[in-house]
Amino acid sequence: MKIRSLLTYTILRLAFFLVPLGVMMLFPAFRNMWWLAVIFAAFIGIALSVLFLQKTRAQMSADLYERQQNRKTKTAREVDEEIENEANEAAQDE
Repeated sequence: MKIRSLLTYTILRLAFFLVPLGVMMLFPAFRNMWWLAVIFAAFIGIALSVLFLQKTRAQMSADLYERQQNRKTKTAREVDEEIENEANEAAQDE
């Protein structure tokens, strides 16, 4: 279920961008200035996302946080970063 909230959020965000872009590209004024249509579609997409995707965004954030908290073992990169940080601290203390 955790990937579902991420997938839902991503698909809806893309739809909130692509639908206004498609509608604006139907107008002759935006055919010559496609970059302006892209900018307007981005602003419309952001506004729609803020208004209508609050619950989906909160669910996605909670799922990502839960996934991070459930990770028990440290990755090799995290272990390496800890060793490097300890070595740096030891070198600074000397």
